Amino acid sequence: MSSVAVLTPESFAEHRSGLGDQETRGGVPEDEAYIPTYLEAFPPLPEKGAPGDKSGEPVGAWSKIRPIKSSVITQVFHVPLEERRYKDNSQFGEGEEAKVCLDIMQKTGAHIELSLAKDQGLSIMVTGKLDSVMKARKEIVARLQTQASAIVTIPKEHHRFVIGKNGEKLQELELKTATKINIPRPDDPSNQIKITGTKEGIEKSRHEILLISAEQDKRAVERINLEKVFHPFIAGAYNKVVLEIMQETGARINIPPPSINKDEIFITGEKEPVAQAGSRIRKIYEEKKRKTTTISVEVKKSQHKYIIGPKGNTLQEILDVTGVSVEMPSLESSSETIILRGEPDRLGPALTQVYAKAKSVMVAEVTAPAWLHRFIIGKKGQNIGRITQQLPKVHIEFTDGDEKITLEGPTEEVEDAQRQIQDIINDLLSRMDYTEITIEQKFHRHLIGKNGTNINRIKEQYKVSVRIPPDNEKSHLIRIEGEPQGVQLAKKQLLEMAVRMENERTKDLIIEQRLHRSIIGQKGEKIKEVRDKFPEVIINFPDPAQKSDIVQLRGPKNEVEKCSKFLQKVIADLIENSYSVSVPIFKQFHKNIIGKGGANIKKIREETNTKIDLPTENSNSEVILITGKKANCEAARERVLSIQRELANIKEVDVLIPAKLHNSLIGAKGRLVRSLMEECGGVHIHFPSEGSGSDKVTIRGPVEEVEKARKQLLQLAEEKQINNCTVELHAKPEYHKFLIGRGGGNIRKVRDRTGARIIFPAVDDRDQELITIVGKEDAIKQAHKELEILIKNLDNVVEDLMMVDPKYHRHFVARRGQVLREIAEEYGGVTVSFPRTGVQSDRVMLKGAKDCVEAAKRRIQEIIGDLEAQVTLECVITQRFHRAVMGLKGSKVQQITRDYDVQIKFPERDENQGLELHPQENGDVNSDPREAEPAPRKCDVIVISGRKEKCEGAREALLALVPLAVDVEVPFDLHRYIIGQKGSGIRKMMEEYEVNIAVPPPEQQSDVIKITGLTANLERARAGIVERVRELQAEQEDRALRGFKLTISVDPKYHPKIIGRKGAVISQIRKDHDVNIQFPDKGDENQDMITITGYERNAELAKEAIVKIVTDLEELVSEDVNLDHRVHARIIGGRGKAIRKIMEEFKVDIRFPPPGSDDPNRVTVTGLPENTDNAIDHLLNLEEEYMMAIVESETMAAYMKPPSRVEEEPRGSTKGFVVRDAPWNAPGNKAPDVSSAEEFPMFGTVVMPRQASAWGPKKF
Repeated sequence: MSSVAVLTPESFAEHRSGLGDQETRGGVPEDEAYIPTYLEAFPPLPEKGAPGDKSGEPVGAWSKIRPIKSSVITQVFHVPLEERRYKDNSQFGEGEEAKVCLDIMQKTGAHIELSLAKDQGLSIMVTGKLDSVMKARKEIVARLQTQASAIVTIPKEHHRFVIGKNGEKLQELELKTATKINIPRPDDPSNQIKITGTKEGIEKSRHEILLISAEQDKRAVERINLEKVFHPFIAGAYNKVVLEIMQETGARINIPPPSINKDEIFITGEKEPVAQAGSRIRKIYEEKKRKTTTISVEVKKSQHKYIIGPKGNTLQEILDVTGVSVEMPSLESSSETIILRGEPDRLGPALTQVYAKAKSVMVAEVTAPAWLHRFIIGKKGQNIGRITQQLPKVHIEFTDGDEKITLEGPTEEVEDAQRQIQDIINDLLSRMDYTEITIEQKFHRHLIGKNGTNINRIKEQYKVSVRIPPDNEKSHLIRIEGEPQGVQLAKKQLLEMAVRMENERTKDLIIEQRLHRSIIGQKGEKIKEVRDKFPEVIINFPDPAQKSDIVQLRGPKNEVEKCSKFLQKVIADLIENSYSVSVPIFKQFHKNIIGKGGANIKKIREETNTKIDLPTENSNSEVILITGKKANCEAARERVLSIQRELANIKEVDVLIPAKLHNSLIGAKGRLVRSLMEECGGVHIHFPSEGSGSDKVTIRGPVEEVEKARKQLLQLAEEKQINNCTVELHAKPEYHKFLIGRGGGNIRKVRDRTGARIIFPAVDDRDQELITIVGKEDAIKQAHKELEILIKNLDNVVEDLMMVDPKYHRHFVARRGQVLREIAEEYGGVTVSFPRTGVQSDRVMLKGAKDCVEAAKRRIQEIIGDLEAQVTLECVITQRFHRAVMGLKGSKVQQITRDYDVQIKFPERDENQGLELHPQENGDVNSDPREAEPAPRKCDVIVISGRKEKCEGAREALLALVPLAVDVEVPFDLHRYIIGQKGSGIRKMMEEYEVNIAVPPPEQQSDVIKITGLTANLERARAGIVERVRELQAEQEDRALRGFKLTISVDPKYHPKIIGRKGAVISQIRKDHDVNIQFPDKGDENQDMITITGYERNAELAKEAIVKIVTDLEELVSEDVNLDHRVHARIIGGRGKAIRKIMEEFKVDIRFPPPGSDDPNRVTVTGLPENTDNAIDHLLNLEEEYMMAIVESETMAAYMKPPSRVEEEPRGSTKGFVVRDAPWNAPGNKAPDVSSAEEFPMFGTVVMPRQASAWGPKKF
């Protein structure tokens, strides 16, 4: 008796789908009554057999699994002693063989292991992927084994078979035998192949090549010329005949395809099979030539493709059924004649089939207006796709611009498709319309709108299609297609837009391009405001690359005029605010203008409402740029200049010079005024802006230099008024320094003699050879003449000789010839040549312009005189101060060297500084660090060399750089504020005062801060720290006053109202009274306590403000009203707009119940009693209005509902899938309980089994 178990349909379907055909059928009829057994539904996994047991084959689906082969292989081969290339290794594994193997492993990626056999042979094991192993083996044999060579001779025509396709055969043979095979080129008549490698490899390679040649000796090729028309009979239908011959004989037969007009048939293979195949083909040909005849028929060219069929299948079918070959004219030919070739009694049936195939496909046409085609096709081809899915054999073709639709396919299906398309056309014609309107092309892009916004809106609104021709068509015709009503409305709107555009006005505004970005604003914010203000006006700015100033406005006349006036006002404001003035300020005062933490510059900017830009620290510019309104800029300028006047002995003088002379005094590119400023010690000369009409010229700088500049400026102005001329001449740039002379001595002499001003080019001038002479006509002529003589003399190159004692040579050539370079630069590029090192000679050669050579000789004599008068002084400064004396990268000591023309040498550093016997204590009142120690150490002595008076001056300058130290009392609790965040505060002070400030470590609890620096800076630093301490103490006192706390008790229900929407109310109170207000956190005991922190007076005022809000809130009442929950959404409105409007109108607060509330209809209204009553009445009126609409819609929905499925007859219960002989139906077992945690445990839980089951032991 079989037992039956019920399974779910899903589980059984999954298992049933995996069974093979033989399992599902299994000799039992497959119908609804069949119930599979448990083993059929759930086939067991194959059991693992004993090793080597291959008798049984795996059963079922598991037999389809293929074993995975390892991609890594291992090969071992042996190199005999006599064939080893490297035999004299002293120690195995360390010689050339190991190096070679490492190199091969890197190249191929294979792993190589070497071992030495007893017979001193080499065993090599190579592991890796097949390709890597073969390459590695070839490399090893070539590099570790001695090579031999051999010659193999085979016929030349067999060489290509050894090479193989693309050389693959040859490569494979070389890898397989680990040899190198050289085959002669095709143009070489030699038939010898050379093999290089090991003896074993050569033998293998030779054997393989001879095998290939022997195989080719057995092969033959035969060409048979047979008429092309008989090829189909030889090939047979679907190539059956030729395949049969090839299978029987083993020869390969190549018949040219019908498209190639060749008669040759190729047969290749071994000689005997080729002969048999050739005999069979000739026999077929002779038989068909004797028995067959032909008939010709005329068939329309358009029907030929149906006779040929897809890929010629129809012709093959006729040949297969009737044995008749159908010869078709080529597609390029205009002939309609078809020839049938075959036995006479079979030509009739073949002809019948040809006509049947020609008429099997029908071509029909349907006429429809071209504009209607896309509607017939439908959106994304929906309409036409529906027809082609029903009738897949029908091909439907639409042609652009043609009203005909072509249908091709079986007659019945074409007629059916034709009828369906005609129905679609009739339907579309009955409800679709089109019209064409003419609008000038210049308006087309405005009709389309930005990114197609205008035209897309019309299309969506009226459900029409609008075709606007592209610009290249130069057409004014616009076509509208769609439903008649939509077409008319769209036409009306487009024409109205066109009329409106015709009445529009276009106006061009000239706005400087530099202002465009300011008008547009960051990310277009400002121009967006203008466009929102004038929405009907289109504002077009030119592309920045066009460098155009024209901004175009287009729109209604009145709006364009308003927009134009508004933009002109904006431009006027921008121009007014873009006035700029340059203020030259000495570089050393820039940091004072910036102030501490930028305080000064920030204050000036805020109070004058200007933008102030300072040059960067590494810039050579001294000019500060101020931008803003003119009056504000002048005020800011005066503020900046006042700071400079306070800090230095700076004098400012105003000189009245007629405005008409200003340009000539400034000179081309400012050359004249610049030369004047440089000559007068770097004073600043400020001319008024061009067009101002002012005669006032301002000179600012040190007192003496200002007076000097004033006199020269007035003299120049007087010369300009009387008779001023300008002359230019050119001289090589290297002559300029010589012409100017040391300290400007040469050029000053010329100026004093002639009265003319000579201007040399600046570093950034383009023409570096141009020298300008300015002055009276007679003066410039004389100056020009003198300069020309000087330049001419400079061009006259001479050589001269002078004697210099060899002991001084080193001074001139030291430091890579720095002294010689300076002489060359100063004296017109003169070349000075000293004897080479090791040559005992005192002859020095000079080459250059005569005057330059003479001047250079005088300078060399001066230097020698200095060297002869040179003395050496010692300056004792404690070693720990040497770095401070040198300055950053030695800048301070280099300056002293230049100023005093001496050499300064610092001693080597002594690392044992702790062994000082009498250390110098800085800051000691009774000690002077400039005094030498009683017993100076070698590491403290600085050596100064030069003239005695200059050495003494340099020594005083060095001692002046020795830093001193002072102590400043600063309360310990303020130290961290002095240091600042990450040391920023103390770093800033050290940079500002140019001192070092040492704060004691926290563990010392010391109040003393040590300042180290130069005497001039120490007092400023001390005053700065004292001032900072006063500020910090004031801040502490202020912090204590601000820490006053006040608490107020307020019922928590009022807290949200005090906070306000998004914290607006409480933020305003905090801002008005400058206090911090803290509400209790959730879970605090005192939920009613609000804490106010700030100044006492401010806290009291904030408390009063909160109390007033609470008092007002206590006067409010809250009332509940029942509103049907179905109208809540309508009352609230989209994003709460409607309810916010109601609350603002009645000055009440309305709260709706949250989702899941016990009473979903209860709405709470809070406000003054009268306002609350009015709001409730309004809400009840809204509820009544909305409920009428809801009831009406629900009533209509009831009629629209489909019949309830409950009324349907109950369906029969499904049994699902069942299986027989299930294990749980065996005696003593039961089916698994799916609700049991033991039978079906959850992942991650462990359930102990109660008893054994037919399912076997449970595994967790």
